[in-house]
Parts: sequence; C-alpha cells; structure tokens
Amino acid sequence: MNDDLILSVVMGSRAYGLETDDSDTDRRGVYAAPTAAFWRLDKPPTHRDGPLPEQFSWEVERFCVLALDANPTVLECLWSPIVEVITPAGRRLRELRTAFVSEKVRHSFAGYSDAQLRRLDPAAPAWKRTMHMLRLLLSALHLVRHGEPLIQVGPHRERLLAIKRGEVPWAEVDAWRQSLSAELAATRCTLPERPDRRRVEDFLASVRRENL
Repeated sequence: MNDDLILSVVMGSRAYGLETDDSDTDRRGVYAAPTAAFWRLDKPPTHRDGPLPEQFSWEVERFCVLALDANPTVLECLWSPIVEVITPAGRRLRELRTAFVSEKVRHSFAGYSDAQLRRLDPAAPAWKRTMHMLRLLLSALHLVRHGEPLIQVGPHRERLLAIKRGEVPWAEVDAWRQSLSAELAATRCTLPERPDRRRVEDFLASVRRENL
C-alpha cells in the first residue's frame, strides 16, 4: 500500500450492496504528493493505478477539482461505507464532503446516466452497465433530496440484480429509467447553488503545508 494515501475506500458492488460471489473489490483512493514536487517542471501525476488489483487513486488536488465539478465517481467516494485507509487529512476531507455538493449534481449525475444509455443497444443490452445506470439515477435522486448520494441500494438490491442477470424486459427497465429521470428533473433541489470552493481551497492549502 502506498504510504502517501490519505484516504482509500472500497467502491463498486461491495459498497453499493450489490456484491455477488464473483464480485471484484474496487478500491478508490486519494494521495498527497510532496509539496516540493510541484516546484519542478515535471509535475506529479494527477492519478495512478494500483498497486492492488482494481485500485485507482487521484492526487488530492485533482480529486478536489473533480469533486467541485460534481463528478459522480469522485463524489460517491466520500460517502463509501467501507474505509480501509484514513489519515487525519483524509478524515478532514471526509468531513468536508458537503462542501463539494451543489445543484451541479443534478446535471452531472443525469449526464453520466445518459452517456451510459447512449452506449447501450436495446436489442442486446449490456445488463451490468444498465444496472449501474439505474443505480446512478437512484443515487442522484437521493442526493438532491437529502444532500448525500445513495450508496447502499438497500430495498432496490434484488430488482437491480435481476436487471444485471438480464431477467427484466428492456421495456420495463427503460420505463423505470424514464420515471427516475423525470423524477430527478422535477424534484426540488435542497443543495446550494454552488459548492463551497473557499473551504475546499483552505483544506488543500493545509495539506500542502503539511507535506512541505
């Protein structure tokens, strides 16, 4: 495990409550590069794979930029129920998570879901991708209503897994998608208009000072 990680969580099916016997363990992390490394012409990488299988991490500044833009993959990491590594800086990042959310999430989550839909062939759907498209809409709906994404799918588990197995007709799947999309568009958003960029910048500056 890299010793510069400030946060490492499990995402994917195991975090969502959609795991089966053959599920992988998807890990997502945040690392802090040494501050002095940014003084050179060649900057530290903004992300990296590994060292564990199915592990991907972002440098803390890149993570913050993506989260401020309401990137669903990044935002949901801050609510993962399975935390494997957390330092004091990582704990501050988790405590800061509501500073990242804003009305942008409605469009970003819906946009990611629409992108998945465009890649599907209704005649022969990729059912696993279809399941995650619907899960993302459920997460977005919970986020605009309650201020946090729906990570563990709870009562939706069996219906989503049936879709993953290809047991639900496409017409029924698409009807659910349309219903969720319409509900998301019509739901009154409880989130602020913009994320709290100042608080995020203050956090990032504190991490840079600690790693100088």
